[in-house]
Amino acid sequence: MKNTFLLFTLSIFSYSLSAQLVWTEPAFPTADDEVTLYFDATEGSAGLAGCNCGVYIHTGVITANSTSPSDWKYVQTDWGVANPNWQMTPVAGEADVYSYTISPDVRNYYGVPMAEEIEQIALVFRNGNGTLEGKDVGNTDIYAPIYAGNIPFTSVLLSPGQSSILAQDGETINVLLETSETATITLLDNGMLLTEVMGTMLDYDLEVMGTGTHTVEITANNGTETLTQTFSYSVANPTVVEALPAGMEAGINYIDDNTVLLALVAPNKNFVFLIGDFNNFEINTDFQLKNTPDGEIWWIQLNDLIAGEDIRFQYLVDGELRITDPYVELILDEQHDGEISEATYPNMPDYPSGLTSGIVGIMTPGAPAYAWQVNDFERPEQTRLTIYELLMRDFTDAKNYQTLLDTLDYFQRLGVNAIEFMPVNEFHANNSWGYNPTFHGALDKYYGTKDSFKAVVDACHERGISVILDIVFNHAHEANPLAALYWNAANFRPAADNIWMNEEAPHNFSVFFDYNHESDYTKAYFDKILRYWLEEYRVDGYRFDLSKGLTQNDNGGPFDAGDYDAERIATLKHYADAVWATSSDAYVILEHFAANEEEKELSDYGCMLWGGFTPHAQYIEGSMGYSNSFNSANYQSKGWGDAHLIPYIESHDEERMMYQNLNFGNSEGSYDVTDFGTAMERTELANVFFYVQPGPKMLWQFGELGYDYSINTCENGSISPNCRLSPKPIRWDYQDVPQRAELFNVIRSLNYLRNNYDVFHSTAYQAKVSDSNWKTFTLYGDGVKANVVGNFDLETRTQNPKFPETGTWYEFFTGEVLEVTDISEDMTLTASEYRIYTDFEIEAPDFVNSISEVASSDFQFNIYPNPTADNFTIAFHLEKKEAVQLMLFDVTGKAVSTIFEGQRMEGSHVLEVSDDLQAGVYFLELSVGEKMEMRLVVVR
Repeated sequence: MKNTFLLFTLSIFSYSLSAQLVWTEPAFPTADDEVTLYFDATEGSAGLAGCNCGVYIHTGVITANSTSPSDWKYVQTDWGVANPNWQMTPVAGEADVYSYTISPDVRNYYGVPMAEEIEQIALVFRNGNGTLEGKDVGNTDIYAPIYAGNIPFTSVLLSPGQSSILAQDGETINVLLETSETATITLLDNGMLLTEVMGTMLDYDLEVMGTGTHTVEITANNGTETLTQTFSYSVANPTVVEALPAGMEAGINYIDDNTVLLALVAPNKNFVFLIGDFNNFEINTDFQLKNTPDGEIWWIQLNDLIAGEDIRFQYLVDGELRITDPYVELILDEQHDGEISEATYPNMPDYPSGLTSGIVGIMTPGAPAYAWQVNDFERPEQTRLTIYELLMRDFTDAKNYQTLLDTLDYFQRLGVNAIEFMPVNEFHANNSWGYNPTFHGALDKYYGTKDSFKAVVDACHERGISVILDIVFNHAHEANPLAALYWNAANFRPAADNIWMNEEAPHNFSVFFDYNHESDYTKAYFDKILRYWLEEYRVDGYRFDLSKGLTQNDNGGPFDAGDYDAERIATLKHYADAVWATSSDAYVILEHFAANEEEKELSDYGCMLWGGFTPHAQYIEGSMGYSNSFNSANYQSKGWGDAHLIPYIESHDEERMMYQNLNFGNSEGSYDVTDFGTAMERTELANVFFYVQPGPKMLWQFGELGYDYSINTCENGSISPNCRLSPKPIRWDYQDVPQRAELFNVIRSLNYLRNNYDVFHSTAYQAKVSDSNWKTFTLYGDGVKANVVGNFDLETRTQNPKFPETGTWYEFFTGEVLEVTDISEDMTLTASEYRIYTDFEIEAPDFVNSISEVASSDFQFNIYPNPTADNFTIAFHLEKKEAVQLMLFDVTGKAVSTIFEGQRMEGSHVLEVSDDLQAGVYFLELSVGEKMEMRLVVVR
């Protein structure tokens, strides 16, 4: 057997086109054999190819007791440990090929009991610390079969390593087949006999001759049984040069329910084949693409397709690169699709495992059209937008559109009129903010199906809510096909001849791999993407992430204002025009953060711009109790002519106000912003002065409930800058906390004013919000006025409320009627107190009245969630410093535990309870001084 294997190694290494990922000596190992494993690092995922590092084996076995391929048993190695006993030996004379011997035999090496059957050796290869991996195609584990003691008649095709090969005329393909018994082995090419031998091995160099596709069949007959192995090879036909039919464009063109034309922009390539369900993902010259006379576009038309049937497909470019269409609407990702539940994405098409590798696209001719319910949606004016920014991953536990659909009434109650989704187009992996895009035109399956997202858009429109998409045109992940088509593997970056992307970003505003927006190819690509989402999903506009980076110029540091950039301005106007050419009133929002001269020009052109970091910082500082100006939230303070500034207190990028208040708030005497109740009051106050200023506004998810987890919260509850992108706790139970419910109703009330009274959008106003802890804001509408007063100090203040004139004024929240006889007369407000006065009476809705009801309830004693699985939270409020006791009793009246006993200061208090309670009914008793209240707690 040793001599046979030596012959095998000499043969297989002589033909690089057909290498194996892993093979063994002996070829049919049993549990009682010493086995040498061979690993070619250039095959499979190729994660260790050319690493110039020590390569280590990580291994266990799959036995009859394993429940799945991932259920490794008897693992003998530790990940990330550079143990020399696990290091593989480089095979002499063969780059990137390594060997490792399992000795004395498989069963003893792994320590598997004799009674337990070993089915496979499970393998992953790595460098010393485990930062690099060598795995199978699709980044999956590698398996080598272990045969039972009496091996049945078996054949294994050791070379070629692929079932379908693209070859060149005159090359040779080494065909190497081994059998477990002596047999008559025959080799046929398209039915023509090439050779026949008797023995346990066929080693034959097949000469490639002529164009077209050839099916090679190798049979082995031991006298009673015949085994057959097949592969195919193709030699490309001369490229047919033919113009793209009229009306067709780059991407997937559905001509009718049974006909599709595919067109791939890929100049300077030699040939392209289409592989997919129609040819079992094998290379076939019947599916060789034509090329346009200018060499720019490769195309093919598929006829007689079945309407409504999903078709999986890829392009094979120059015989090596497998990609799918850059404009595809749905992809399959073998590495990550298994994380998506059936509830989120029912009946997901299967990945063609074993047939191909890499991302696979789906096309569906004759797909049923979505039945839109709203066909005449009128978008809210951009200057009156109240935008709710959310990340699907961290908004609902189910993380899908079906659940979000049931939540839309929440937005309607809150009074927002726009939802801005952080990226929902395909991004790499699943656990992500989405700013690592792979396919700009495909909806990411992690959140649901196309129809489920359309249902959300439709239902939003039914409620008067517009839908805005966060899009990332600045850069792309390496899995993006535009990057892959022209790629420099040696330097892991786009190649110099990439027609869409820069080798390296010419500026500091880039993440991943940077697009060249001076390229007409890039503009054409993104123009079509912009049109697609507006037409296919009826979204209402876009927020352009990091729009400052859409330039070929170096304009300063990552967040500096930088120099005025006329080319960048021209590019952004081009994309805005592309949006408005499709939908004239669609929103164009830029995350720009550039020089004010540049932002003003874009505002004048009709774009809206994120307010930047300053409003966030100013409102946070004011809320914490440090004197600060709020002028940066005012578009007129920037010299703009239109209310196109979108300020925000929080966004996905900024720290949370309540976290800052609770951890860094100011104090004076007994007034302490770090106290929960005071922190909530400060948050209310800041929001009042945020929403009454005219122009569009944005709030980050759960800000309306005082979300108080740091942006850097880790999944284990600790805080680290490395956890900024980590999933965050989803706290819908915050609605049960009285103080948080009050904040919700305050913001709801402010949106009610914005949505119903024009005075709160007036461009005539007087802001006294600079560098003072006493702030006023006066708006002058059409014959009406509003006057807002707030005390941001840490103590009671008496100061002028700046009423613009005498007369009768009506306070919105309390219903107070105030007769102003002297505009110089002072007003007294306690710390955090605020007022919104109008010179006309507003009939406040019920939810406004509930704000004062919450504030006046005894102790505001509450438990949430209730019922609970284990942990729960207790909230209560004290009017003064008191002795407090919290006791938990079971249904018999027996004391279970003392949760708290001691003094508590005035204000609101929140306690987390994590007792390991058995399921049942309990009573929680709150004793405050001489008073006592009791609540029922149900543990499931």
